[in-house]
Amino acid sequence: MGVRKKLRADRLKEVRKNVYMAKLNGCPTSPRKMRLVADLVRGVEVEKALQILKFNPKEASINLEKLMLSAIANWQAKNEDENIEDAGLFVKEIYVDSATMLKRLRTAPQGRAHRIRKRSNHVTLILGSNNLSN
Repeated sequence: MGVRKKLRADRLKEVRKNVYMAKLNGCPTSPRKMRLVADLVRGVEVEKALQILKFNPKEASINLEKLMLSAIANWQAKNEDENIEDAGLFVKEIYVDSATMLKRLRTAPQGRAHRIRKRSNHVTLILGSNNLSN
């Protein structure tokens, strides 16, 4: 491995040391439906966000709740000695991008066919900490 590549990799690793994130790739929900739920928890404390997702009737909230728990687990892996309640974790960023589309055909009257686009999405969730030590 080249010297510059190694230095860049070390710099990236140093930056990511204080970033706690989780990604959900290829979730079979339309991005528009997922964004409705993601907007509810953006900027909210983690405990409150988990309650919002738990009691939200939309199906997208189930996947987002799992993703949130994964991000919390990633935070715990990097901060084993700290307590979650003292850290003041909140949803710093959450964004939903569209993923690949499955294209299907549905039969229509008079020998025609309509294209059905089955959409999917990628969700990225980044946690921030109110604690000034991080």
